[in-house]
Amino acid sequence: MASTNDLKNGTVLKIDGQLWSVVEFQHVKPGKGGAFVRTKMKNVLSGKVVDRTFNAGAKVETATVDRRDMQFLYRDGADFVWMDPDTFDQVTIAEATVGDAANFLLEGATAQVATHEGEPLYVEMPASVVLEVTYTEPGLQGDRSTGGTKPATVETGYQIAVPLFLETGTKVKVDTRSGDYLGRVS
Repeated sequence: MASTNDLKNGTVLKIDGQLWSVVEFQHVKPGKGGAFVRTKMKNVLSGKVVDRTFNAGAKVETATVDRRDMQFLYRDGADFVWMDPDTFDQVTIAEATVGDAANFLLEGATAQVATHEGEPLYVEMPASVVLEVTYTEPGLQGDRSTGGTKPATVETGYQIAVPLFLETGTKVKVDTRSGDYLGRVS
């Protein structure tokens, strides 16, 4: 248990049997009446964001979420097998838990896996990853400066929009949050 006065961004609370991560908080002391804490919280599993207000000093239940870097080993059907590089323990995580991170995962890649009481909650990828373009239509002469884009498939099978001048075999940096092309990598 903790007090609402101890809240900070990233704190995980257990409310009504669900885990909520504090995204924003603000202590408010109006001129009249008691102080309160206004929070914006995100459901750890569903991603739903809600606003919630607590009385200042009220007790809330905190949850221990263990975040550790793990290495992706391989895909086993619909599951993903991960290894803790410190203990060499292997963990199998369902596709639903991995979510959109699956679009950017290569064997041997490292990502942060969050667990609560041994149960995997989510996988957090680095902000960007480097992937190789495995297929894209060839660019036409004169298309170099038009600023247009074309679809390209990267080595994970995910499709992104790239500038017209890129060719198959080019390594590109991709934003893992939005799937946007960020630039070429030499």
